[in-house]
Amino acid sequence: MAKEAGSAAAVRRNSKKSGVLGALARGLLAAVAVTVLGVVASALVIKWFSLNDTTISVMNQALKLLSVLAGTRAAVRSGGSGMVLRGALVGLLYMAVGVVSYAFLSGLTLSPAAYLADLGMGVAAGGLFGMVLPSKS
Repeated sequence: MAKEAGSAAAVRRNSKKSGVLGALARGLLAAVAVTVLGVVASALVIKWFSLNDTTISVMNQALKLLSVLAGTRAAVRSGGSGMVLRGALVGLLYMAVGVVSYAFLSGLTLSPAAYLADLGMGVAAGGLFGMVLPSKS
């Protein structure tokens, strides 16, 4: 009887881990999808309106925040505990993918402080979004 209870607890732990990993993957995919759509829309707006570098930079940061919001929403949609942590992890993963992609695609490197600022923004934004998004539990 005790062995059955122990194996049931192990199954719950494993399903909980896979649930969290699935939620993080769902969040990361949602964030990347919003980014891809946002980049296309931004490119059209930039082409039509000939925006300056400052405006483009602000649009870029807003797109990152919107993407983290969408990713966090997808990761915490099932509610439960750990919503702040899930949001922070989605933000971290999303920004890490962005930093690596930027470095490979552009061939340019930013300062370590700029990379850390992006990662920090992702963690902070994801954690805050995870905190304020309504729970469905």
